[in-house]
Amino acid sequence: MTTTGTGRPAVEGLRERKKRAMRRQLSDTAARMFLERGFDAVRVADVGEACGVSEKTVFNYFPSKEALLLDRLEATADALRTHLPNPALTPVSAMLTILDDELDGLATALAADGDRALARYRKFGDLIRNTPSLRAYQSDIADRFVDIAAEALVTRTGLRPDDPEPQIAAATLLGLWRVQFRALRTHVRPGHPLPDAIDAVRREVRRAASLAEAGLAAFPAPADHD
Repeated sequence: MTTTGTGRPAVEGLRERKKRAMRRQLSDTAARMFLERGFDAVRVADVGEACGVSEKTVFNYFPSKEALLLDRLEATADALRTHLPNPALTPVSAMLTILDDELDGLATALAADGDRALARYRKFGDLIRNTPSLRAYQSDIADRFVDIAAEALVTRTGLRPDDPEPQIAAATLLGLWRVQFRALRTHVRPGHPLPDAIDAVRREVRRAASLAEAGLAAFPAPADHD
């Protein structure tokens, strides 16, 4: 969203709305085609053709074929930048806020379409796990999240992002993200009541968070490094 000269949000223009709609159309179309045919069987040009645009246009919106499927992870990056600098929350509490928001959003989306949505969600996870390039891309994204988290955390301290304290703190916090991802795979499945599954995921994340909170109790560390 653009802003006015006073810093207040401006009304989204027609061009911006069209670009956002096209990005969503490309991502949704790619996801459907990948799930139907397999990731490697679909070319970026095929996605563009299905949306009435060229392959070059697709790459204007997404840097890679993998990003077409996993583009919504960018919302996590934005949440890290927003919540982790908040001095009113411990780093672990801030991360739990992010994870709870993601979990609530997923639960709402899955509840809207019942078992069909759950089956699609499982198939989506299978596609990522069974496609080496998608697994590698997801791993790269997780590494980038650690860097983003470290940069956000140092606003609390006099440390640098590449100092060991924010690096280990960031890696620990992103470990909670991985715990939630794995717990979702374990508990969210057709035939298992969704509210029970979401509660089970939340409990597992809280167990891990208790350990992380103890380990990060000394963060931020005194800025007396060399």
